Amino acid sequence: QVQFVESGGGLVQPGGSLTLSCAASGLTLNGSAVGWFRQAPGKQREGVACISSRAGTTVYADSVKGRFTISRDNSQKTLYLQMNNLRPEDTAVYYCGSALPGFYVPLASSFFTSWGQGTQVTVSS
Repeated sequence: QVQFVESGGGLVQPGGSLTLSCAASGLTLNGSAVGWFRQAPGKQREGVACISSRAGTTVYADSVKGRFTISRDNSQKTLYLQMNNLRPEDTAVYYCGSALPGFYVPLASSFFTSWGQGTQVTVSS
C-alpha cells in the first residue's frame, strides 16, 4: 500500500522560501512518477510539479516555473519541493501523490492517487 506523509509547511512572508518533504512508503520513487499538488480554499486541486520515474524528467506548472524545484532522494524514499520567492497566491495545502500505473499525465490530479494528509503553506505578511 502506497502512503505519503508530507511535512515542512508553515507561515512565510512574501518573497520567502520553504522546503516541503514527502516521505514515501510502499513504492520506490524511481519506479513511479510522483508529484506535488496543491489545493487552495474553494479551488480544485492543481498540479505544481511532477517528476517521471526512471529518467527523472521534471514538469512544472507555469505559475511556479523558475521558483519551485522538485527533487527526490531514492535511497531515503523522500520527495522534496523547494519553494523560493513565495507569493500569497501560493497559499494552499500541498499534497504529494503517485501516478496511476500506466497513466502518467503530468500535473493532472485525476491521474494521481495515494494522497497524503497534506501540509499547509501560508504566504502572508
